[in-house]
Amino acid sequence: MSGKEIGFIGLGKMGALMAARLVSAGQSVVIFDTNSAAVSKLEAAGARAAASTREVANRAEIIFASLPTPDVVRAVAIGPEGVAGGSTAKVFIDLSTTGPKVAVQVHRELTENGIVSVDCPVSGGLAGARDGKLTLMVSCDVAHFDELSELLSILGRPVFVGSNPGAGQIMKLANNLLASCALAITAEALVFGVKGGLDPAVMCDIFNMSSGRNTATLDKFPRSVLTGTFDFGFSTGLAYKDVRLCLDEAEALGVPTPVGSAVRSVLAITQSQYGADSDWTSIIRPFEQWAGVEARSKKSEQSL
Repeated sequence: MSGKEIGFIGLGKMGALMAARLVSAGQSVVIFDTNSAAVSKLEAAGARAAASTREVANRAEIIFASLPTPDVVRAVAIGPEGVAGGSTAKVFIDLSTTGPKVAVQVHRELTENGIVSVDCPVSGGLAGARDGKLTLMVSCDVAHFDELSELLSILGRPVFVGSNPGAGQIMKLANNLLASCALAITAEALVFGVKGGLDPAVMCDIFNMSSGRNTATLDKFPRSVLTGTFDFGFSTGLAYKDVRLCLDEAEALGVPTPVGSAVRSVLAITQSQYGADSDWTSIIRPFEQWAGVEARSKKSEQSL
């Protein structure tokens, strides 16, 4: 696929980093976002700006999208001025987390317009996007996966999930449910320990040598909670959206989710108190408020 014009729509925190990797890899990239500052930054790195989603689809054969909500993905892909009506677009690769229903709808309508739809949500955070170490959960025809693997590998490790539209979304929602559950229960455990007189950094050290080890104790809490920075780089609103999408799909499939439902409630409380734009590590703050303690560490403060 090298040598073809690449489009990239959506230059948020993750999208801008992924688009920059494509540019750095020597790809010819045309970009669009409603945030002019984000566009200008990528232009300075070598990308070329388009005036609209439709213009991207008129100029680029392969189009990536990294967008915040299912409604935005639907509008960009198949809306009145979307990719589906573009004169040049041949492949649409959705890196967003939309849920399988939107992925299926987008696949159906793009296919009717002769455009290959690739469901490709990603995991790995800002560091993974910056360093090209994302996990890409890809669902599409095997032949298209083989054709696109080299290009996708610029962003990280593409893993074939299945050929059914939306399979990548199911995988991503399951992953994000686990990640959010780990975050919530770690918050609860740390506040419990701090209330009992323990240093949360020591607690994380012991968790990480023991059976309580998880992604929150290994990375998110030491980096963004114990330091009080709350800057991991993923918002409470997006975490809440992803968990809600997962539970909605689970309900449709007849799968009970009592633990996930509790986590959804905690994320809703966090969003209500601290805002959708707060970092998702803020999930510990309601627990701290209720218990009257803060999970900060003298050990972490001394290392700053």
